[in-house]
Amino acid sequence: MYLFGRSANAAIEYMTDLLGISNWVQSLESSMIGFLFTFAAIILWMTLMFFYFSLFKYMWLIVGSPIFAYLSERTSAIIEGREYPFNGRQLLRDIARGVRLALRNSLRQGIYTLAILLFSLLPVVGWATPVLSVILEFYFYGFSMLDYSCERRRMDPKASIAYVGRHRGLAIGNGAVFYLLHAIPGLGWIMAPSYAIVAATISMYEVE
Repeated sequence: MYLFGRSANAAIEYMTDLLGISNWVQSLESSMIGFLFTFAAIILWMTLMFFYFSLFKYMWLIVGSPIFAYLSERTSAIIEGREYPFNGRQLLRDIARGVRLALRNSLRQGIYTLAILLFSLLPVVGWATPVLSVILEFYFYGFSMLDYSCERRRMDPKASIAYVGRHRGLAIGNGAVFYLLHAIPGLGWIMAPSYAIVAATISMYEVE
């Protein structure tokens, strides 16, 4: 987080120097305009921090995909009261799909975040961008958790995207808890994905 914060500061300072914003604001000698641009810089910094944090969590999702695939399968076995026979090939397919989806979501979220970053440069209106960034993260994290159950139902990626799109609230709610659990130091990083996977699997049965 320290390195993220330093790099975000450096990026904002470079951009303001490149565009000459600091000198222009000082030449206006307006405290209100100075306040607006200072606040806009804070909003931009927060948006960048959310983006960095999301990339870090996507790395965690990729590394933990074997455990998450297994957790989702075990949860289904308990709910249905039956055992899934171990299938190494299917488990590898689940892992590969989880990795591909995490990469896809990180790329899409990066594109959307770039648009949000440009929007954050607008005074006053751009102050809503941190909220938009967080909701976007909630959705994509919840999407990643729900997709393990979609895969077990033999949905192809296109069908999975359509299914989660029809249940956005479910994805956002699951992703919100996943995100907020990270606030618990240390333990949260273990609890968050485990809870989210189990909750996503159970909620899929509730929806059905």
